[in-house]
Amino acid sequence: MKNLILFLFLLLALNVNGQNYKPNWESLDKRPVPGWFEDSKFGIFIHWGVYSVPAWGPTGDSIGVYDKYAEWYWSKLVNPGKVQKYFKDYHLKTYGPNFKYQDFAPMFKAELFNPDQWASVFKESGAKYIVLTSKHHEGFTLWPSAQSWNWNSMDVGPHRDLCGELTTAVKKQGLHMGFYYSLYEWFNPIYKSDLNSYVDNHMIPQMKDLVTLYTPDILWTDGEWDKPSKDWKSEEFLAWLYNDSPVKQNIVVNDRWGSETRSKHGGIYTTEYGLIGDKEGIDNTVPHPWEECRGIGTSFGYNRTEDLSNYSTGKQLIKLLVSTVSAGGNLLLDIGPASDGTIPVIMQQRLLEMGKWLKTNGEAIYGTRSFIKTKKDEAINPETNKSVFFTQKDKDIYVISLDWPKGDIVLNGINPSSRVKIQLLGSDRPVYFKVSGGNLIIVRPVLTPDDNQLAYVFKLSFVR
Repeated sequence: MKNLILFLFLLLALNVNGQNYKPNWESLDKRPVPGWFEDSKFGIFIHWGVYSVPAWGPTGDSIGVYDKYAEWYWSKLVNPGKVQKYFKDYHLKTYGPNFKYQDFAPMFKAELFNPDQWASVFKESGAKYIVLTSKHHEGFTLWPSAQSWNWNSMDVGPHRDLCGELTTAVKKQGLHMGFYYSLYEWFNPIYKSDLNSYVDNHMIPQMKDLVTLYTPDILWTDGEWDKPSKDWKSEEFLAWLYNDSPVKQNIVVNDRWGSETRSKHGGIYTTEYGLIGDKEGIDNTVPHPWEECRGIGTSFGYNRTEDLSNYSTGKQLIKLLVSTVSAGGNLLLDIGPASDGTIPVIMQQRLLEMGKWLKTNGEAIYGTRSFIKTKKDEAINPETNKSVFFTQKDKDIYVISLDWPKGDIVLNGINPSSRVKIQLLGSDRPVYFKVSGGNLIIVRPVLTPDDNQLAYVFKLSFVR
């Protein structure tokens, strides 16, 4: 009996993969990404903090992608650069010469923040996981962190544990909850003077606090580019996370753990405004779980200077989701709430548009994988990765057309069979096919106004 108890104890001590990971990349990179992540496909990013008070950044075609980020307000305001003038001129005119960035903190009140309402919108959007900025590069934390005394949401501003409240609401909706965490802090004096002390006494304790307090399913780090992973002691932290933490079985991490780690070490690979949905001719998939993150507009944090032209339409967001998933990735779509705790109505509207489409067509997204062509170097369809995309689940293939086809859809490389059933999701109209020249051809069905969607999914079920 003693031997049996000892055996069971050892099993519990091991993680889900049955091994103890060592604090080096060779060992850590062998840990598989938990399966729930690749099945989820769609998540919501939330950038919210002190920067949500000024909520300002320049826009326009002449401004670079990263220079439009309103959450970088403090850095752009004081650090010389090509856009510093915009920030300094705006700040001086609006707040005066003696107003410091820190003075925004008491104005970040979140007085209208309703975590249950947020979680309800997220659920209706069809998203399966949420990633909240627990701390951005400014160092202000959205939970009562002992390492950020008087620079957190409990000590100043809202006087609330925003991480804790949203975690409870999101998990109540059955969604996965996660946190963004910036490794570095622009103006932390300890970071600038004693990196080792910062990592040992500030950064790692904060990350462990997040994990143990809120048991997240995602830890999404950033700001890693400033130092190599050895300086951040990332390997030691991840070994703890995978072996000993309360979330070791389900936790997903990204690849931002050091200046050398993106698309090489860690967990999922990440792109940022990678324009996956805008490029033509993408004909391969990334052989590793990955995720594209971007905002509905041109900034992650709320930017009051953005107008309607800066926001993606519902159709553009569906294209982004479909093109990303068809290439094997997940989409982490960002919203930037206002400092009062409200989600801008246009952002809610876009999310609900996506949710409506997913209610009808979600089976072509959730739990799917990239469709692998049967004939190398031969396009399935001339419009592949322009307006027609493919996913698969088991033996079912989903053909996703962003526009209503102008004619029949010719599928090269798909083995034609008389025992295939084709269905237009969201419609009870029959869909016929024919075979010509060894190709399977979907005959365009008759469309009625009730069948109009942001994109159209034809499900090919191969009868066994």
